[in-house]
Amino acid sequence: MSDRILVAGVGNIFLGDDGFGVEVARRLAGEELPPGASVCDFGIRGLHLAYQLLDGVDTLILIDALERGEPPGTLYIFEPDPAPASAEVLFDAHGADPASVLAMVRQLGGSLGRAIVVGCEPGEIVERIGLSEPVELAVDEAVQLVRRLVTKQSLREDDRSC
Repeated sequence: MSDRILVAGVGNIFLGDDGFGVEVARRLAGEELPPGASVCDFGIRGLHLAYQLLDGVDTLILIDALERGEPPGTLYIFEPDPAPASAEVLFDAHGADPASVLAMVRQLGGSLGRAIVVGCEPGEIVERIGLSEPVELAVDEAVQLVRRLVTKQSLREDDRSC
């Protein structure tokens, strides 16, 4: 039995570096992944992502541009700390910040095994299509990182079923 792993790229391709997650998902979509793993470009459809997670996912790997004060192109990997199920979350239907998506899933009565965020420090969130040079250079590294995470999560599930 394989883990159900969803790789979700989020962001707005019309706002420069905010399209980072979408570009990583686009590049991963053509690759062969372990059984049970899928890749989807959710773009700015954060609400759609929350509803998709209600179908059940063991691991979510969310890819997004995240401002954390580091040089543009810096990659981050972390497990978000979502708001408790009882917390009220104002959800923007076009937003997809990790904590809001996970809180919305809980508010809708769903649960999620594990969430991992792969983020990239944007350089320019401006109206234009295309990534800045440092963020574009980080895309290949992020693709490799996500590929390793998917494989590791898949192997983790295989170990549990033995």
